[in-house]
Amino acid sequence: MILTVTLNTALDITYRVRSLRPHASHRVTDVTERAGGKGLNVARVLAALGHEATVTGFAGGTTGGVVRDGLSGVRGVTDALVPVAGATRRTIAVVDERTGDTTQLNEPGPAVAPAEWNAFQDTYEELLAGASAVALCGSLPPGVPVGAYAGLVRSARAAGVPVLLDTSGEPLRRGVAARPDLIKPNADELAELTGSHEPLRATQAARRRGARSVIASLGAEGLLAVTPEGRWRAAPPAHVHGNPTGAGDSAVAGLLSGLVEHLPWPDRLARAVALSAATVLSPVAGEFDRAAYEELIGRGVAVTAEAGAA
Repeated sequence: MILTVTLNTALDITYRVRSLRPHASHRVTDVTERAGGKGLNVARVLAALGHEATVTGFAGGTTGGVVRDGLSGVRGVTDALVPVAGATRRTIAVVDERTGDTTQLNEPGPAVAPAEWNAFQDTYEELLAGASAVALCGSLPPGVPVGAYAGLVRSARAAGVPVLLDTSGEPLRRGVAARPDLIKPNADELAELTGSHEPLRATQAARRRGARSVIASLGAEGLLAVTPEGRWRAAPPAHVHGNPTGAGDSAVAGLLSGLVEHLPWPDRLARAVALSAATVLSPVAGEFDRAAYEELIGRGVAVTAEAGAA
């Protein structure tokens, strides 16, 4: 079982409009709702790849009930979310059908009481006992300590469970110091963490701060990986256009599945890039286009080794 942690779960709502214009009224052509948050997206992709995934984090209120109902129909995903008194947040993605661009609006999430945080930590410790890997994903809701991920990383390491951290800002800075096995920042998050805007230099600096391996997500340029085993760049064969929501989460699923399957790094990176691109091509946030994924894997994702020591 692969465990994914989403402390700030969400109900993801996607609106499609013919053309998004500021200061104007819009007629929505299509609406979709689904259980969301980074770790829930990761779990869904893992299940689609044939892995058993368990999700934990917080869910509350009417929105939280909708999220849990949405998870109940996903084969291969087990719901271990912890209830809270506050209402789970919503995220709104507005897709401009003319340009393909997406505008994202993210609510902050419910305030988590100390007793609710303690209940989650107990659940997390219990779930670690049966986990082959764990992903700690996304933002922290109000009330959760800013160093929360650092503590969760240390718990996973103490249990001997490989841990991937995918967050940003101060939670990432503190979490990296706890020495996760893997982090997956995007270019902006990496620059904020290290102070460097040059991806290779920044990735190496993140490793010196404590991360064992760093996989930097560089958008259309693909992934840059710096690991104890070497350095690689991986990119799709062509630029893809569509809705990027959830693309990074699909990359995390590719990396995690490759880890538990003991794939070599180039194969893990190729899978992560193919899943990410196939998610951009999917009409619904947080899902991937199976045909596009298989075509990308079949055509081959370009993975090249970087010279020099990792």
